[in-house]
Amino acid sequence: MRILIAGFQHETNTFAPTPTRYDDFVRGGAFPAMAHGADVLAMRDVNIPIGGFIRAMLGHELIPVLWAGATPAAHVEEDAFERIAGPIIAAARDRDFDAIYLDLHGAMVCRHDDDGEGRLLAALRAVVGPRIPIVASLDLHANVTAKMLQTADALVAYRTYPHEDMAEAGERAAGLLNILMQRGEKLAQAARRLPFLIPINGMCTLVEPARGVYHALAGAEQMDNLHMSFAPGFPAADFSECGGVVWGYGADAAKITGAIDALAGGIVAREGAWVVPLLAPQDAVRQAMRIAATASRPVVIADTQDNPGGGGDSNTTGMLRALVECGAEGAALGLMVDPDAAAAAHQAGAGGDITIALGGQSGGDAPLSATFRVEQLSDGRCIYGGPMMHGKQTDVGPTARLSLGGVQVVVSSHKDQMLDRNLYRMAGVEPERMKILVNKSSVHFRADFQPIAEAVLVAKAPGPLLADPADFPWQHLAKGMRLRPLGPAFTGQPPNSTT
Repeated sequence: MRILIAGFQHETNTFAPTPTRYDDFVRGGAFPAMAHGADVLAMRDVNIPIGGFIRAMLGHELIPVLWAGATPAAHVEEDAFERIAGPIIAAARDRDFDAIYLDLHGAMVCRHDDDGEGRLLAALRAVVGPRIPIVASLDLHANVTAKMLQTADALVAYRTYPHEDMAEAGERAAGLLNILMQRGEKLAQAARRLPFLIPINGMCTLVEPARGVYHALAGAEQMDNLHMSFAPGFPAADFSECGGVVWGYGADAAKITGAIDALAGGIVAREGAWVVPLLAPQDAVRQAMRIAATASRPVVIADTQDNPGGGGDSNTTGMLRALVECGAEGAALGLMVDPDAAAAAHQAGAGGDITIALGGQSGGDAPLSATFRVEQLSDGRCIYGGPMMHGKQTDVGPTARLSLGGVQVVVSSHKDQMLDRNLYRMAGVEPERMKILVNKSSVHFRADFQPIAEAVLVAKAPGPLLADPADFPWQHLAKGMRLRPLGPAFTGQPPNSTT
């Protein structure tokens, strides 16, 4: 086969403070930097879907166009979308090939279209017609739309959160494409949309109920030779198709319909199990201090609402204030994104003191004004050593380790989710030796940090990625959608509206 391949990933938090521009895709941030043409093939050994697809399809002729991903934030600007989608559509119009594979996220919301992936898939279908198979891999947090399901021949989602199986999703997409090409016709499809929003923290597949759902999914596939996916959704995108979807494909329409109905029914039957306990900042710190007093390993606290992997700017100070006010010792927090503070630290030099207003640039938060000691400086570059994005090179710009009392703060110039221990080590923090670690992350950090953690707590400090989806001021959600498991249904008015 001759296969056109491309990637375009973005998870859009429509409530986040910062829009997503073309330069964000050029830099990549949480993802590899933008790649064009043959450079895309160099991603074969990176744990991203296109890497797995490339490895699985080495016996075929691959025609790479581009790959682009940007750190989650607010809406993708129209200029960015068109400059990235345009070359993919042009290649589909101008090149000769037998099939298309796309590495997509599934939760992209653009300024000019709520359904970024649906728009791209529909444009490609209009160019290539109904006979050319289009297969795409999706993130576990995809908000899968009707247009996406209608225009693609097959969609395949990750099955782990933390996303350790990204490359495997690409391999599964390759397997489905091979089946489609051998059959010469489409598979039967079935899909069901869930009636409630699932909190981000509840989606972790290391624990129940998500772990059990994906186990049941894999079992149903093997029993009846089906191809099934479940995306719990990204519950921070204010549009009518936000939410979880179960879907799949098979040669037998009755079997795939029955399997999808059974899986979706099982998820709804355990609706209340998807809720995760959340702690106020000081409660989280005090509980961590109690556990750490007799522990030999660090207690890890997720600063989930300022997670840059979900649209946060990684600069709120709620958890830092709680650490300082509670007198925590042997604690570290990262990453705090404040380029001005990092610049001041580099100017003062290691061993110097700087009096600054740190962080707090996000709405609803305030800086923490204090005199910090500059403990160590870094260029902000490291290579991930943990299981997620293993081997990825990252550059968060000039970085400094500051201290305030018993708290170490890793301050960077650019965003990156604290999902790899090397992000601490590059600034001189040895995470295994700390008593308390506060990570600006929701779940991804668990892949590299849970093995060293005495306990993992989830804190609800200020930030734009609200841990309880019912807290968002929804306006465009589908009417009747429950705003949390067993929670109130959306009526068409913002939850706190008095009109």
